[in-house]
Amino acid sequence: MRIFNKYQPLLIAKYVKTFFSGRLYIHGRGAFNYAKGILVMPEHADERHRITVQEINQLIGKMQAPAEAV
Repeated sequence: MRIFNKYQPLLIAKYVKTFFSGRLYIHGRGAFNYAKGILVMPEHADERHRITVQEINQLIGKMQAPAEAV
């Protein structure tokens, strides 16, 4: 289990994408599970959990998307 003392969405997204499955804890936000390279919504998620999961998964999606040709 990895513990993040600060909420740094980009760092957390890189960690989740790299290690693919496991657990993590974000100080002030709570514990989260991740599988298949994305955060999983907890069963009894409050609004803060939902926002966090959506934000991290959105960043992971942007990292996986191919770069647009200019």
